[in-house]
Amino acid sequence: MKIKVLLVDDHLVVLRGLRFFLQTQSDIEIVGQAQNGIEALKKVEELKPDIVLMDVQMPKMDGIEATKQISKNYPDVKVIILTSFSDRDSVLPAIKAGALGYQLKDVEPDVLAETIKAAMEGNRTFHQQVTNQLISHVTKEAETDKGIQILTPREREVLYHITLGQSNKEIAAELHVTEKTVKTHITSILGKMQLQDRTQAALFAIKNNWFD
Repeated sequence: MKIKVLLVDDHLVVLRGLRFFLQTQSDIEIVGQAQNGIEALKKVEELKPDIVLMDVQMPKMDGIEATKQISKNYPDVKVIILTSFSDRDSVLPAIKAGALGYQLKDVEPDVLAETIKAAMEGNRTFHQQVTNQLISHVTKEAETDKGIQILTPREREVLYHITLGQSNKEIAAELHVTEKTVKTHITSILGKMQLQDRTQAALFAIKNNWFD
């Protein structure tokens, strides 16, 4: 039985190229195409494809929102993102929306075919550049989590009050310690975080959601 594929992209040249290659695959059948997310949802309802090859940036409804709705309303339909964007702000929302694979448009045709077949078996496949992005993101998150762990409980308290915009005097009164003790904690915090001043420390903590 052939794998039924729906192509979704707002560039006709891309659609023609995909159709030209995939039609040469004996176990893949192109059942239709769409040029935006709204059309894609209608085609999924009408054609019941196994796989949707989905672009990200399209008019009317982008590929992320379309993927989210397909994943919610048609859980048996598997979406593979096929786009030019490998940045984290494109990759992570697509994965969260339910995309089973993420390939870039420079992917080798044979690799794309294997990605489609892998998705049919429920396996995720990502372009190497995308994989590198994800690894980098996870590594940075791990480093950020480790960062707050190097501070003592009291240093975390002091840093928390710094993020609230409190002065050394106010922090001292809040924690029932002397201003000198607060200054000592701040010096230690800056040394451990390798930052120059309390403002940088506060901004870093806020940016990384240490106290959310």
